[in-house]
Amino acid sequence: MQDDRRLALPQVTLCAVSSVNIAATLAAVEACRRQIAFAACKVLTDANVPDVHREIEIVPIPAVRSSADYSDFLMTHLVDHVATPFCLVVQWDGHVVDAGRWEPGFLDYDYVGASWPQFDDGHDVGNGGFSLRSRRLMEACRAPGFVPAHPEDVAICRSNRAWLEGQGLRFAPREIADRFSAERAGNPAATFGYHGAWLMPRTLGAVRFWQLYRTLDETGSVAHDRWAIVAQVLRGPKGLRRAWRMLLDLSGRKQRGGGCVTNQGLQSE
Repeated sequence: MQDDRRLALPQVTLCAVSSVNIAATLAAVEACRRQIAFAACKVLTDANVPDVHREIEIVPIPAVRSSADYSDFLMTHLVDHVATPFCLVVQWDGHVVDAGRWEPGFLDYDYVGASWPQFDDGHDVGNGGFSLRSRRLMEACRAPGFVPAHPEDVAICRSNRAWLEGQGLRFAPREIADRFSAERAGNPAATFGYHGAWLMPRTLGAVRFWQLYRTLDETGSVAHDRWAIVAQVLRGPKGLRRAWRMLLDLSGRKQRGGGCVTNQGLQSE
């Protein structure tokens, strides 16, 4: 039986869109669903996904074959699957950390995502991998005045931000964004959620991260931050062996076997 003490967010739909890393994506959705009662939880994918929790709806979509396809889907099609005023977007490498850190004021904005420390021009919010978006904003992203581009979070939060604000849409200020989510800035021990594979070992623990890593069929985001991740894996159980194995995997010199993630949690390799 589900714990009725979950945070109730009836105005928010939880959504994940992917054709890869499906087991890890489901684990991220589960991490959110276990803490929060959303209006709906949807995994949009072309994959065959058996045995999911009854609260999770698997929505068939055409294959998402590239990150550019992903951007296009979020900007032009995701809104068709969201009936609530807001949508929480998650990916395999990010999820809710602590529902107790939710702030009702997050819903005062049309877009909230982790801040980008590399920008200092005021257009520094934010990351799309774990982001809260209003349905109004998603509708605006396919209006004639919006210029789509890849990646979609940069298109929304930087290149089209002034136009979106001109339509009356509101972006969270940096101080709010940094309480909502951690990515390149912030600390997941103090935020509502996070995004980024390099944050996973310290957020989940080295063992749980390794179990998730073993299920991946696409490791681009891991490869990008391999040294930061390997350093954390080294400090966990079987650290040297696992770190070496990961480096071999990411260099393309060795193939991985698969692990298994179920609705009940992560299983060992």
